[in-house]
Amino acid sequence: MGAQAQTAPGGPEPAHCAAHGHSPKRLPVKPLTAQENAALQALFTKLRPATLRIEQCPVNDCTEPDGIGTGFLISADGLALTAYHVVFQAPALSARTSNGNRYPVKVVGYDDQNDLAVIRVSVPKGTPFLPLASSTPKLGDAALAIGNGGGEYLRPKVGRFTALRSEAGRADFPPGTLELSAPLVPGDSGGPIINRAGEVAGVVSYVRFESTGEREEDVEAHAYAVPVTVDDTRVAELRRGVKRDAAVIGISLEGEWSLLANLPEQAFVESKLGKTAGAFFTRVVPGSPAAKAGLQPLRLSEKGDLISGDIVTAVNGRRVYNFSDFQYAVRRYAPGDTITLSVLRGGKNISVKLTLAARSSVQ
Repeated sequence: MGAQAQTAPGGPEPAHCAAHGHSPKRLPVKPLTAQENAALQALFTKLRPATLRIEQCPVNDCTEPDGIGTGFLISADGLALTAYHVVFQAPALSARTSNGNRYPVKVVGYDDQNDLAVIRVSVPKGTPFLPLASSTPKLGDAALAIGNGGGEYLRPKVGRFTALRSEAGRADFPPGTLELSAPLVPGDSGGPIINRAGEVAGVVSYVRFESTGEREEDVEAHAYAVPVTVDDTRVAELRRGVKRDAAVIGISLEGEWSLLANLPEQAFVESKLGKTAGAFFTRVVPGSPAAKAGLQPLRLSEKGDLISGDIVTAVNGRRVYNFSDFQYAVRRYAPGDTITLSVLRGGKNISVKLTLAARSSVQ
């Protein structure tokens, strides 16, 4: 739980990778003016009672929660929004309001690919809630985040919108996010991004860290939020109880291998993996579609020569050149769909059919 540091929000197919596709140029960040700071602080004082600290633990036993995230109420009857990875596969959930009271939580609906979830919190009648934005923000607009990052308890962080349609570069992260200069950290995920009008323009999803120099401390963080508006069809569906899983097959690149998720075609050819670039993997999840289909993970000799392991070169005829390509191709389909993989195994081309599973069902 918490804001993701360029890692997947749980599940069996995480992979670190560089940017995929086009990301807009970031707007140079101007410091907030004294007037903007004062306005955002006033909004924080007014809106904090509608925000939540979400903890993975039962209401009556929460001395050591398994994880901490953030959420916010969006209706008078206790419906709230958060990031899906905050509540993903949690056996028990509870929420605390700004006055410290704790209430039970039930997941109503979720959209795995867009990292959104609607939950119901048993707050008393009259608990305030936040309105969703009537329009998308503009570049450079001031923004307020309220969250539980860094061990804080529903505290404010401020900044500006620096990009409006950022791409994560990972198939298992939400597309088209808002990028912010607010210093968000783990624990802030699921929290509201509030515009100057006091409306929620986004839901905090993940944080990406980029090296800016040779020293360990030369790291720059960029925060991202899933945009939402009052007429958002995704939110409307989740309020009705729609539960939309992402499709997976149950493979992963583990450890330092994850750094090769976006391996260029030429680098693959120059390696000892073969002359035809494709997606390789180092783990197959037991009982997953990949395991049932007999897919084989990478095995190398001490010298780094390929001993065995499948190289996937296409999904339903769509050419893939690395693990990242493979993930994007699979995510085009839904759980229950059957796909055909073109696989190189022992120098021979074979076809492997398998039926995709919901990410929540693959451990």
